[in-house]
Amino acid sequence: MSGGGSAHSSGLGLFNTWPRALAESALLECCGSRRWALRVAAHRPYQDLDTLLAASDEAGYDLAPSDIAEALAAESAPCLHHAAPRAAHLALRAAHAAYESRFGHVFVVCLDGLRPSQHVDQVLAAIRTRLAHEPDEERSLTAEEMRRLARGRIIELVAEAGLSPVPVTPAANDPR
Repeated sequence: MSGGGSAHSSGLGLFNTWPRALAESALLECCGSRRWALRVAAHRPYQDLDTLLAASDEAGYDLAPSDIAEALAAESAPCLHHAAPRAAHLALRAAHAAYESRFGHVFVVCLDGLRPSQHVDQVLAAIRTRLAHEPDEERSLTAEEMRRLARGRIIELVAEAGLSPVPVTPAANDPR
């Protein structure tokens, strides 16, 4: 991802100047770990989007299990549009329940780059695959998905900040 684009450039400039509490609050919407948000906000200003994303990744790699648990507690399971068939809603609910029962936390997966019509199939396939993982393998994969989600949300945050005169944060119910 390049640091180009006028919305990203102006948004990053604004993000760099936000009061620390506002930046931390916005970052908590990107990743629910307080430690991660504090660290990313503390290292401002960022020269470009790539530098911000690298700092996000680095902070994500340094999270302790309790930090990842905190971030996961702030996540909601990927859901379907209300108009999706009832059978799809039931299948997804059952798959999420099985995953949460096995691993003790919400299932997370980054769906960036996929059309909404592909989401249910991708989520169900990913849950089925990941249910077969050992807990350590799944913990590692979950942490990677959290880093990917944070990156996508930061890109969205910076772009939206560049388009709005008022500080904005990503939607709390981000379906990714």
